[in-house]
Amino acid sequence: MRSSGLGGITQNSQLITPCLPVRQANSRLNMAEQPYSEKVMDHFLHPRNVGEIPDASGIGTVGNPVCGDVMKMYIKVENDIIVDVKFKTFGCGAAISTSSMITEMVKGKTIAIALAISNKAVAEALGGLPAIKLHCSVLAEQALRSALADYYKKIGKDSSAFEAKEDAHGH
Repeated sequence: MRSSGLGGITQNSQLITPCLPVRQANSRLNMAEQPYSEKVMDHFLHPRNVGEIPDASGIGTVGNPVCGDVMKMYIKVENDIIVDVKFKTFGCGAAISTSSMITEMVKGKTIAIALAISNKAVAEALGGLPAIKLHCSVLAEQALRSALADYYKKIGKDSSAFEAKEDAHGH
């Protein structure tokens, strides 16, 4: 892991996250002080399905320059089933956690089931999110929908069913 300095960026081979000074980060990760559930913290500290799929069936990128969250989701589809899904997220712990959780929720599922997963379902699967962080679950849903739309465009099908719902990511 390398750091560009205190308050800068820490990067491992697959994930880029904002970095806090060690003392501040340690105190913020103390579960007793956190408004986050254990599941949110687990998915933040040990995100699942991080990375890229070189031969992805669809790729979706969404972000909001106001808060700085950017999510890129890769899906591999075979016979209408999402057989693999990976993500790269630049953002806060809630953004990383929701990205990780949605990949777990859709892996091995049909496109129809994946399409039915809402941002509320993602937040609930994580044991809830603070109200100020609910926009992260919206972004995760939009990243998935964007990847599904890209897949449908590539195979020549109507992608309008996957278009992102009205943007609730405002600040």
